[in-house]
Amino acid sequence: MTAAETMSPSSVRYVTGDATAPEGDGLKIIAHCCNNIGLWGAGFVLSLSKKWDRPEAEYRGWHERTGGDLPLGAMQLVPVEPDVYIANLVGQHGVRAAKGGEMPIRYEAISKGFRLITQYALAHREKKVSVHMPRLGCALAGGSWAKVEPLIDVHFVANGILVTVYDWPGGTFNP
Repeated sequence: MTAAETMSPSSVRYVTGDATAPEGDGLKIIAHCCNNIGLWGAGFVLSLSKKWDRPEAEYRGWHERTGGDLPLGAMQLVPVEPDVYIANLVGQHGVRAAKGGEMPIRYEAISKGFRLITQYALAHREKKVSVHMPRLGCALAGGSWAKVEPLIDVHFVANGILVTVYDWPGGTFNP
């Protein structure tokens, strides 16, 4: 472990760095939270689009094919390199807080998306699948890491899937 790396009690690995440059061997899935209304243009997706065109194009095409409303909890895997896939995970309802203050994040949807990633990882164990992410759902979606991290434990850690969470240097995400 490096000085910038820590392990949580759940054995999630935390590093300071860029989630679009995942570390390690095997197939690396970069998971991030998308909204269900087809908007792509703020937060972590800007880093993805700066590096690869395909995740945004696939997300927008998926949105069009569904008639404009992606199902919460759905997940789309997009290969961007031979050993790197992007998981467009629909875990956010809209992009703004509701009138009553409810944030866009939907934890049940995040859980469903994590379940789909886990199913893929377990079906492809020979590829040594690991999951990489920023603090998914905790910036623009308004989520709480204290609620997201246990979902990581239930779906990934409990199934022996390695997880690395990337914090952008300086504590902010990479626009």
